[in-house]
Amino acid sequence: MPAVRYLQGVDNLGALSSYLELQPGTPVLSRQGQQVGTVRVVVADRDADIFDALVIDEEEGLRVALAEEVEAIHERGVVLALSTKQCHALPKPEPGPPEMSAGPRDTEPDRLRDRLRRAWELISGGP
Repeated sequence: MPAVRYLQGVDNLGALSSYLELQPGTPVLSRQGQQVGTVRVVVADRDADIFDALVIDEEEGLRVALAEEVEAIHERGVVLALSTKQCHALPKPEPGPPEMSAGPRDTEPDRLRDRLRRAWELISGGP
């Protein structure tokens, strides 16, 4: 498979692949083809085949790219659907606040918060 058109000047990233095949250390690129980091952890529920996010190692620390921010996964790299500047502004994984009580708004799903919390749990070793 030829290199993707929007990444002119970048070595061939290989054929399209799946989050199931991603390994730590895989290069992560912006949509301009600049490397912004490497894969640290894939946040997914493999049993349900749900890909939630990537935890990315970058110069400033760890960042979380949600599944909808991933343009393509290839054999030798991941391309985000974000500019280089946007990649560096991705949120950092952080522990969720302790749950003290539940109110009416707490019954609504908060997928972003849930995915960031799962990312934190995966990199920190527990809830």
